Amino acid sequence: SLSKEKNTSYLLENILIEAKKMSNADGGTIYLMSKDKKHISFEIMQTDSLKIAFGGRSSPVPKVYYPVKLFNQNGKENLSNVSAVCALKGKIINIPNAYKNKEYDFSGTKGFDKKHNYHSKSFLNIPLTDHKDNVIGVLQLINPKEKNKIIQFNKEIIELIEALSSQASIALTNQLLI
Repeated sequence: SLSKEKNTSYLLENILIEAKKMSNADGGTIYLMSKDKKHISFEIMQTDSLKIAFGGRSSPVPKVYYPVKLFNQNGKENLSNVSAVCALKGKIINIPNAYKNKEYDFSGTKGFDKKHNYHSKSFLNIPLTDHKDNVIGVLQLINPKEKNKIIQFNKEIIELIEALSSQASIALTNQLLI
């Protein structure tokens, strides 16, 4: 069904909805790579428990959600943002607990949490790549749940979402080439 969708925004929304269903994640975001490859932009964002839905068939992503810069002002890679690293390195990143993680800067996440009375804990970032293995975006899932309790993304779910992401990347690449 992904290959049949002709509207890119709807395609991205369908990808996110299916990834959330498969992983039982409460929220997620899809970022797309800019043409100049200097940042990734929020294209679709959903958090079910907060009834937040931007992009796709919903309202556009508000301007307060700035694109994620891939490079710092000095031109060095932005290795403090988990989504940026996923895009830059083309690797899957699984964070069991953002509040305990010392490798990445989750200050933006913590600000979102405070503003919305939420707790973003478990993150899974998967690169979306084209047929030449170039990163064209990032799929980020947040807070998978089991019996209303936040759990971490396990190996089986990661493999399943990786397979979906691979198929989604093909459909997205085809759509972007049209």
